[in-house]
Amino acid sequence: MRKKNQKGQFVAKRFDTKVGTIEEKYGVDLGVRSDTKLGNYLEEKGFKSLAEMLRK
Repeated sequence: MRKKNQKGQFVAKRFDTKVGTIEEKYGVDLGVRSDTKLGNYLEEKGFKSLAEMLRK
């Protein structure tokens, strides 16, 4: 489960997190190497955040 701040908003995930960690945690297959950094993946795909990517 993702952490929330006091306002109930999700806390941002660090962009140096490995994609493999995200794939395991959220049960998704992003189709890239598991050692790819989340920030690089999001930038390449045009997402501003992990939350935005997960919604799509």
